[in-house]
Amino acid sequence: MNIKINKKDDIIMKILHYFITEEDYKPVIINGLDNEIWLENMEKDLQLIRLNTNYIHNSEQLKNDMYKVKTVMRSIKKTTLSLRMNVLNLLLDINEDVDISNTKDFKHVETIKIDNVGDFKKNKVVSSFFPNVKKNILNDKMDPIDFFKLTDDMNKKTIKNEKKLAKIFSQKKPIITYLFIVLNVMMYLFSFVFPKLTGMFCNTYFGIQAGQFYRVFTSMFFHGNLIHLLCNMYALYMIGPQVERYYGKRRFAFIYLVSGMLGSIFSCAFMSETTAMYGGSIGASGAIFGLLGSISYFSYYYRATLQDTLRNNVSPVIIANLLLSILVPGIDFFGHIGGLIGGLLTSMVIGIGDKGRKSDQINGGIVLVLMFVFMIYMTLGR
Repeated sequence: MNIKINKKDDIIMKILHYFITEEDYKPVIINGLDNEIWLENMEKDLQLIRLNTNYIHNSEQLKNDMYKVKTVMRSIKKTTLSLRMNVLNLLLDINEDVDISNTKDFKHVETIKIDNVGDFKKNKVVSSFFPNVKKNILNDKMDPIDFFKLTDDMNKKTIKNEKKLAKIFSQKKPIITYLFIVLNVMMYLFSFVFPKLTGMFCNTYFGIQAGQFYRVFTSMFFHGNLIHLLCNMYALYMIGPQVERYYGKRRFAFIYLVSGMLGSIFSCAFMSETTAMYGGSIGASGAIFGLLGSISYFSYYYRATLQDTLRNNVSPVIIANLLLSILVPGIDFFGHIGGLIGGLLTSMVIGIGDKGRKSDQINGGIVLVLMFVFMIYMTLGR
């Protein structure tokens, strides 16, 4: 049987193959849209690619189509809590008399008319954002065998990406989480039997000024009473396994400990003299807020997959707990803020699998070190 591939299908398949296999874009399912394909990669400067095969016969129809693009773009931007969103809008079936220059009025949408693969490769906008397009996109007209080969390549790439996600989101035993819970419980029991331990290892700016920097670390493993311990351990039990699953055991431990220490030094820098004299600050809540910060960072980078998770699940928990820190007496607000910042910065430093950027890791490391140095300076200079 003789199978013919029309010109439009030839162009679509080559462009899709390039974006999916070479630029790591992934298909986006949008209900209610016919004859158009959307791709996303939130790490790119052009986060969305749209291929429209609907026939556009006049300027008015083009204008309506552009409003539709903006509507979809705003919806995805809102869902993913993205600070910026740019679209490459490829029109594959448009009347040659229709002028697309007016589409420049639609900000953050680059619209291009595509008649053949050559047009796509030579376009200045495309080549500026995708420098490798000229050597990585196919030129020759495809026969059915080539067509199925490209389809197979894209399927393999999709399966590979799905396996990566499955590995990240798969259930794993949260060994380090349980270890931290046991350690906190043991330290509480020790402090219950030997009450002076809490005073020796709690977090006070008097102690830091005296050179007892170990308090920044040890204070996160002590608790004031049983309710304090149970609340923090319940939060760690609920949040810890997720962070450990997403980041891995060693990275989870790093996030927990560094966040806890930054929370402690924040607490010292802003601690009242009365608090310092009557017990200082103790507890794992700074480290736990760090875990919330790390989940926020992870959810933002995987926002296309997790969609409303950051907005509907993570953010309300953080806001509610920060409000409690302000409204309820005796809760260390600055310790929580320091831990939250620590979680965000340590997540930047260690990165998130293949999504971590080297520049983010370097910038995160610099800011984290500067944050520690500045807060220690504030504590010592009181």
